[in-house]
Amino acid sequence: MTGAARSITKNRIMAALKRPTKPSSDYDLNPEFSLPEGRKLRPAAVLFGIETFGCEAQVVLTKRASHLAHHPGQIAFPGGKQDEADITLADTALREAYEEIALPSGAVRVLSPLVPHETVTGYLITPILAEIITPFTAIAEVNEVEEVFRVPLSFVMEQQNFRIEARRWRGQWRKFYAVPYGPYYIWGATARILKSLADRMA
Repeated sequence: MTGAARSITKNRIMAALKRPTKPSSDYDLNPEFSLPEGRKLRPAAVLFGIETFGCEAQVVLTKRASHLAHHPGQIAFPGGKQDEADITLADTALREAYEEIALPSGAVRVLSPLVPHETVTGYLITPILAEIITPFTAIAEVNEVEEVFRVPLSFVMEQQNFRIEARRWRGQWRKFYAVPYGPYYIWGATARILKSLADRMA
C-alpha cells in the first residue's frame, strides 16, 4: 500500500472512531435473553491488528486449534484474558498476539481501544485497534492456534458482507452476525467486533 493509501485508510478509521457507537454484546440480536443481575465480567482483550504495508490493508485473524475445550476451530483475533502482570488491556492484547502468532510489539502501533464486547461466556473483551507497520513471520502457537490468515480490511468493512444467522445454544435459538470469507467462517464475537467498526465506518 502506498503512503497516501495508508494515510487515507487510517484517517477514515480515526474519523470513524469519533462517531458514536452502540454497546456490543453476544445478546445484541437476542433481546429475549435476560442478563443476570450483578454479573461480574472477566476482563479480556484482543488485538484488532491491521497490516498497512503491501497492496491492501489486511486484518490478521487466527483459526483456533481444534483440540481446545472452548471454541475449537473458531475464527478469532489474537487475544485472551487479562493477567495480573498486564498493566493495561493493550498490554494484554500485545502479549497474547506475541504468544499466539509471534507478532513482536515493536511491529505494532496501538491506535485506540474499541467499544468492549460482552460474551455469553462472561468475558468483557476490549478490542485494541492497532496498525501493524512492519512485516513479520506469523508462527502459530500449536497449543492454541491452528492457522494465521489475513482478510482484506475492505471486505470486513462492507456492510453487505455481513449476515444474520442462528443456531441452538443451551436449548434455545440464538442469532449472531457472520461474515464468511473464502473457507473461513467468521462469526460470533469476532464478527460482531468487526461489524462494530464497519458500522462506524459506514
